[in-house]
Parts: sequence; structure tokens; C-alpha cells
Amino acid sequence: MPHQGYGSVGGERGPVRAELARRVAAGSLREDPVQAGVADRLDRLGRELKAAALPVKSSALGWLFGRRERPAAPRGVYIHGSVGRGKSMLMDLFFQTAPVEGKRRLHFHEFMAEMHGRINAHRAAVKAGEARGDDPIPPVAEAVAAETRLLCFDEFTVTDIADAMILSRLFDALFARGLTLVATSNVAPDDLYRDGLNRPLFLPFVETLKAHTDILFLDAPTDYRMETIGAGDLYVTPLGAETDRRMDALWRSIVGGAPEGPETLPFRGRAIAVPRAGGGAARFAFADLCSRPLGAADFLAIAARYHTVMVDGVPVMAAAERNEAKRFILLVDTLYDAHRRVVVSAAAPADELYRAPSGTEAFEFDRTVSRLIEMRSDAYLAEAERRRSGAEGLEHADRA
Repeated sequence: MPHQGYGSVGGERGPVRAELARRVAAGSLREDPVQAGVADRLDRLGRELKAAALPVKSSALGWLFGRRERPAAPRGVYIHGSVGRGKSMLMDLFFQTAPVEGKRRLHFHEFMAEMHGRINAHRAAVKAGEARGDDPIPPVAEAVAAETRLLCFDEFTVTDIADAMILSRLFDALFARGLTLVATSNVAPDDLYRDGLNRPLFLPFVETLKAHTDILFLDAPTDYRMETIGAGDLYVTPLGAETDRRMDALWRSIVGGAPEGPETLPFRGRAIAVPRAGGGAARFAFADLCSRPLGAADFLAIAARYHTVMVDGVPVMAAAERNEAKRFILLVDTLYDAHRRVVVSAAAPADELYRAPSGTEAFEFDRTVSRLIEMRSDAYLAEAERRRSGAEGLEHADRA
């Protein structure tokens, strides 16, 4: 989509709103006034970014001091709401057309892993006598701001105390240096890092975020990605080419056109590899999760990060695969307790997956079978949706 659309004024549609209208006309989206309102706000930000990038006139005393007046960085946008409402789609449309050099779009966890790396590198440079200053935040922020004017975060969530403790100072410094932030999240700013360790130390960041972004609640009524996926699509068997095609089609529906690719989740000093991720969903092979030394904490980190988890190729297991069976039991328990959507392709129906005649795993697998069945029920899926949208719905009711 062309950048020149950001020159539109006088009621004409900007490029985000125009593309949204085109998709509605083509039948790939339903008309949604809330999405349209968010698109208009993003188009306004695009115009503001374009204006801020234009050369400015010298001030009255500019000839004397050799300086030019610089406009303040445009105010950013924080879009929150339940999954499948179109947040990532709208942000991606905006990012594609944003008329600014030095723009970045990435997941929050990727950005914070990079920031921790830069902070550690600065400390190492100070120790080696190659840099000065005990506080790494100002030079790191200076370097980031020199490279980036527009930062777009998809699926903003804070789960790590190391991230929480530096966010306020880091973004105070970034905003002071002219950075504009656009972010999507499943939660309102006040609910970020809720119940996190030492949360009062994190709260100044919430105020910083509110001071530098407009908070928009995208309360579209339908999860567009999941409405065409029935309960019968959540557990696909037997394994084979047809099941692979079906799982690929389900993945495309769930991701909904959002960018996808491999990710890593920084976790307790190491990284959890996610082979495919996009649109708030993650896709793994059974071996990725159950043939590697992962535990409950790893599965909790995955559940905190993704609203939908796909697992390909669950085999029939016996006593020789008791370790894999134990991890699969733990995985299902964790995702069930977190009320995450789970899509599985398996070699056999759930009650035929573990065939050891005795042992703890044989006993516990009965619970896994029951949960795999329940996770396909209308009641489970409705409760999963209610938990995701409950906080946002209450906030909307308070404003109404």
C-alpha cells in the first residue's frame, strides 16, 4: 500500500481505513465500526509521523544558535482487547504504510531479550574499560532511539521480573528521545504484570505508558479467527497426509494472515524454542515439547504467551515412552488449567494414546483423556473466551 495515502485530509480515508474497507467489500472481513475507529486513529498517527519527519523552519533565533526547532514525537497507540478481534491485523496494516524511516515491528519478548543483551554488553564494556558510566539505561536508550523512531509491539505482555524492573526507566528514556510506540495486547495497561513479583516497582511504567499513548479498547464482538473452527477440528486423527493438510488449514485460519515464524521465549536465563508462532498462537511438533527436557515452568511460560497451542503428531505411547507420556500429561494439565485453546493431531483417539498396562502414567493418563475431550466442549471454549474477555468487558461496561 502506498505511503502517499497519508497526505489525505478533509475526511478522506487513510491507507489503513481504505484497506479495511477494501477487505470488507471483498467479503474477507465483516464491517466493524470499532475496527474502523481504530484504523482512523492509526491513520492520524501516520499523518503525524509524516509531518514530524518533514524539514522544519528555523526559529527566530535559529540563525544565531544554528539550531532548528523539532516537533515533539507523535503520541502512540496502545490497542487492547480479546484474542481474534483484529488488533494485530490493524497494527500490521499501519506498520506496512507508516511513512517513517527507522521503524521496527516485533514481539515484546524479542525486544526485551535484545535490551537485556545490550545492557549486559554495556556492563562488559565498562568492566573492560571500553565505556564509562555505571548506569547502562541511558546509553542503551540513546542507541535504540538513534536507530528507531517507530516501535510496534505485537501481543504486549509482561511476565518476567527482570523485564518489569527496567521498563519504566527504559521507556522514560526512549520517549524522551522521540520514540513513538504502537502496541497490541490482550489486557489493559492497568492489568499488565498483574500479581507479578514486586509489582509496585512496575507501576510507574503503566503511568509512563498512559502518558505517551492513547489507550484504545477493541471490543469487536466476534473472534474472527476461531468462529469457523468447530470442536471436531480441535483433535484430528489418524496421522497422515490428509491430517497434515487439515492442520495446515487450521493453522492458517487461526493465524489469520498475521506474520509468522520461529520465536524464542527467554525464560530463566535460557530460551524456549517455538518453531512456528503468529497471531498469538504457537505450533509445535510433539517431539518439540515431550521429547525434550521441558517441565511445568516451561509449559506455564508457553501458556502465558500464547492463546492457542497446536501440537502435531502425538504418537501412541507405551511403557517405553513413559517420559514422553509424563510430559504430555503435564502439558495438557497446564494448558487446561490456563484455559488455552489446544489443537492436536494424533495417531489414535485420546483413549488409545497410552497403552501401558500399569504404572503411574497409566493412571494419570485417564485424566489427560478426560481433559482432551473436555477441551473440545462448548462449555470449555466459552469459559476460555469469557476469561480472556472478562476484564475488558467490565472496563467497557464501566465506561458505557
